[in-house]
Amino acid sequence: MTGRRLTPLLAYVTATAAGASLLTGCGVLPGATGGAREPLTVMTWAPDRTRATNMPGMPAMAQTFARWVNARGGIDGHELRVLTCNERNTSEGAADCARRAIDEGAVAVVGSYSQQGRVFMGSLEAAGIPYIGGYGVTEDEFTSPLSYPVNGGQASLVAGHGIQLAGICDKVSLVRPDNVTGDKLPALLDSGLHRAKHGGAVDIPAAEDAAEYTRQADRARSGAEGEGGCVTAVLGERTQTFFDSFRRLPEEEKKRGGSGKDGKGGEEGDGDGVRISSVLGSVDQPVIDRTGGAHSPFEGAFVTGWYPEAGDRSWAPMRQVVKEHAFVDNRVDPADTGVQTTWIAYTVLKEVVEALDRDRITPTDIAHALDRGERIDTGGLTPALRWKYADLLGASGFPRIVNHQVTFQVVRQGRLVAQRPGFVDVGETLLGVS
Repeated sequence: MTGRRLTPLLAYVTATAAGASLLTGCGVLPGATGGAREPLTVMTWAPDRTRATNMPGMPAMAQTFARWVNARGGIDGHELRVLTCNERNTSEGAADCARRAIDEGAVAVVGSYSQQGRVFMGSLEAAGIPYIGGYGVTEDEFTSPLSYPVNGGQASLVAGHGIQLAGICDKVSLVRPDNVTGDKLPALLDSGLHRAKHGGAVDIPAAEDAAEYTRQADRARSGAEGEGGCVTAVLGERTQTFFDSFRRLPEEEKKRGGSGKDGKGGEEGDGDGVRISSVLGSVDQPVIDRTGGAHSPFEGAFVTGWYPEAGDRSWAPMRQVVKEHAFVDNRVDPADTGVQTTWIAYTVLKEVVEALDRDRITPTDIAHALDRGERIDTGGLTPALRWKYADLLGASGFPRIVNHQVTFQVVRQGRLVAQRPGFVDVGETLLGVS
């Protein structure tokens, strides 16, 4: 069977059914290609409709990528079949998704999000299934020999954020999740701050699924109070909730985070109030748009990211694919960090399968190709990616980082734009984290 163009009605029905698969737990996107080469089954998982961080755009982007490549004959002639699974932000959910990937013969798990690395990684390792381009939120993604991260994870973001804030803020308060993952963030932020002979941040743990954060907001403002103070929050989807509590503190109009003296969030150091900041994934363009754009409480905020800002021309190919193949699926926002990570992860999969040039692809084939040093060009979205032993950073706790570049951004007139051009290498900073 050859590929065929979907009618508008059929396209709408297909997109709706694909979206429903994630909400019900797991699903599969049927392809439109075929031939002598065997189909390629992969899985993408992420939490959806939970009380903590949700990433529905990641499985949705995986489905969009599959529609795109299958309309072009598949990946090197292989029909791409994408399984999706709602990881539910629970260990049981992560275990269920990993089990289904194994049972249904997935050759890789690609572009996924989970905070349950200790649960799913062991299962994937036992089955020999590589984990390509996970979001980078757990330490296990940077220690497993079968994990191939496309970014430096939250470790690089937070260490880089310390560097970004070091020349701007006299005092820093860090509000972060009160869990195992969050416990590692203060040392990472401090490692960046210390590069500029800056003192450490005030550490404020907080529940990741709270409905309000007044007590933590008050502590954060007190810890950063004074000229040049900064409050940074890394709470995933609850970061917006935290800053809602922060701006409602008494007399907050006088100390409004992210505002300069004119209240317009100008360049760094232009005001005497407490500034706000975060990292991509906790604050990104969709969050800014939802909270008022240029009138958002994030106006003027400093943000550290992995990739170029969403308006950069290097994202043009992804935006075109989303425009043509996401149909009416509003989960796929090209400015969403999870969507971007999934695009890059599937780019890795596509390039390695094309390089293998085989009728049948196994998980071992993919892992061996990456281990041997297959070089992946992401079109300027990251440095060239390669996971040969010599390319691994080897940082304590994060040995498999190969991309230790970050970007410094700032919110101006409701848009995330580059604070400084290009990438910033945080490899040396990560190597110094104890």
